[in-house]
This record gives sequence, C-alpha cells and structure tokens, in this order.
Amino acid sequence: MIIIMKRDASQEAVEHVSNIIRSKGLDVHLSQGHEVTIIGVVGDKSRLSDQNLEIAPGVDRIVPVTESYKLSNKKFHPQPSSIKVGNTTIGPGTLTIMAGPCAVESEEQLLLIAHAVKKAGASFVRGGAYKPRTSPYSFQGLEEEGLRYMAKAKAETGLNTICEVISAEAIEAAVKYVDMIQIGARNMQNFQLLKEAGRSGLPVLLKRGLAATIDEWLNAAEYIMSEGNENVVLCERGIRTFETATRNTLDISAVPVIKAKSHLPIIIDPSHATGVRDYVSPLAKCAVAAGADGLMIEVHNNPACALSDGPQSLTFPQFETLAKELVPYAELAERKF
Repeated sequence: MIIIMKRDASQEAVEHVSNIIRSKGLDVHLSQGHEVTIIGVVGDKSRLSDQNLEIAPGVDRIVPVTESYKLSNKKFHPQPSSIKVGNTTIGPGTLTIMAGPCAVESEEQLLLIAHAVKKAGASFVRGGAYKPRTSPYSFQGLEEEGLRYMAKAKAETGLNTICEVISAEAIEAAVKYVDMIQIGARNMQNFQLLKEAGRSGLPVLLKRGLAATIDEWLNAAEYIMSEGNENVVLCERGIRTFETATRNTLDISAVPVIKAKSHLPIIIDPSHATGVRDYVSPLAKCAVAAGADGLMIEVHNNPACALSDGPQSLTFPQFETLAKELVPYAELAERKF
C-alpha cells in the first residue's frame, strides 16, 4: 500500500509515519515530489492492522496497491526515474543510443566499431562477452578477455559500456570493466541471477523474456530493486508469437504500458525484435515516436562475417544514416541525444 501525505505535512509527520512502518519490520520507500510526498510500504501490510495510520498527523489517505511489484510501480514513484550511467542519463528528456556488435570478437573489431558508433551519435558501446546461444556449438563469447576489450573501448572513445552477464561469476568479472550490466531475455526469470545483479552496484538493463507478460517483467525488475539497486532500465526486444516473418514480434505497445505502470525507463531493441536489418530503421523510429527512452542497435563492421547475428546488424553507413534520420523524431518527442 501507499500512504499519501498532505501537501502541508511536516517532515516530522513523514518521519513519524515511516518509523511506525519500520517498527513493524516493513520497508519504507519514500517518494518526495514538489506537490506531494508518498510513503510506500513494502512487505506484509497486515502487520499494520493494529495501527490507525489514516488518522496519523499529516496523512491524507491510504491507497492499496494490488500489483505484486512495488518498487518498480508508478504508484510508489509517480515521477519518471532518471538512471545515471557513467557520463550519461537514461530517462525523461533524453534518447540514449546503445550500439555495437552482438558479440565481441576481437580487440581490433570492437575498437573499430566503438569509434564508428560514437561518431554517429551513440553514447554507449554494447558488446557481448558472454553469449548464451540456442545451440551449444555456436560462438559463446570471449568472456573476461572480451570485457577487457570493452574497458579499452571506453578508455579510447569515452563511451559508456554495457555487456550481458549470465552468471554470478560473470557479474563479478563485469563490475571491474563495464558501466552497466544486461540481463538477457533468456535469464529474465533467473531469480538468483537477478538478485546478484541487484547486489552488483551497477545499473542493470533488464530485457523482457521471450514469452513474458509485462507484469512478469516488472516483477523481475522487483527482484533487482529489492536488493537495494534502483538503477534499472527495461528493454523490450520482441516476444515470441505465431508470426515467422520476423525473428520475434516487437511489442511497441509495451512502451506506453510501461509508462502507465512503472517509473522505470524503457528502451527498444529493434535488432533482436526483427532479426532483419532492413526492418531495424523503421522500428527504431516507431519506438522513439511511441515514447521510448532509448534504443539498442546492433552494428558490425562486416555483418556477413559476424560470429553472431550478422543478418540483423547494421553497417557503419546504415547506422550513421539512421542516427541522422532519428533527429527529427527525437525533437518531436522533446528528447536529446
């Protein structure tokens, strides 16, 4: 449940209510805006059954929260969140572009791509050092060696870095090299991994599972946030449907739905959503028009020879063209990148 304080409620009144909640072994999530202060109660609210908080000084009203996710819920945090990552911010008013290869293949390859995507306007270089693949015979990534290349790319270009992690050991390695970690679609409900990500201290990009509902996705975010890490960004990357014309089906409606349900930023990955490079550009523009906070786009210096997901990767000229074409869409959405 959430407790909405009166506009003129004093800080002492807020602290009084918060202390009552904590005395019952519950957690407090405080959201203080210009107009109103909201106290979120996290835990078994039945423990407060003997407390008449409705009549406590400064309390306006109490609103029950029926959703199982609390910390990611917009009711707990009405204002959209801004997530600080390195030298950039993901959230309202910005359009964050993450670009790079699906898999880190070599130091030379990653540095070449990092310089190219920065020139075109990206603020992140993305690259997979750990690659959970459908087939055990497919390229699985360079692991910590790839992470070291990510750190070198950041040192040379100043770009923020993001890499997927697939285990507690991968997280332990990643925190030494990258600015943000990613939980992939296949691990969205790997609850132990989500907890480890929450304890990592790094911002987390959480991709939607292949067949996950939005509520399941937000509950996955809750696992990360419940460990004390509120720096979570959601990523819609397409869901599995009966359609076979594309690799997945991009659920563009997830953008306004998330904006209605949660305060967390949401970005779109049109590359994995489609699996076809020709469809990436129009869906990227659609995402910006729908209100997405950013894009994750796969870019490769030689897609025909890529060790992972070459058919959906843009060439350097294609990415540069897309970045230029996104400018008017970003301006209409009142966003900067």
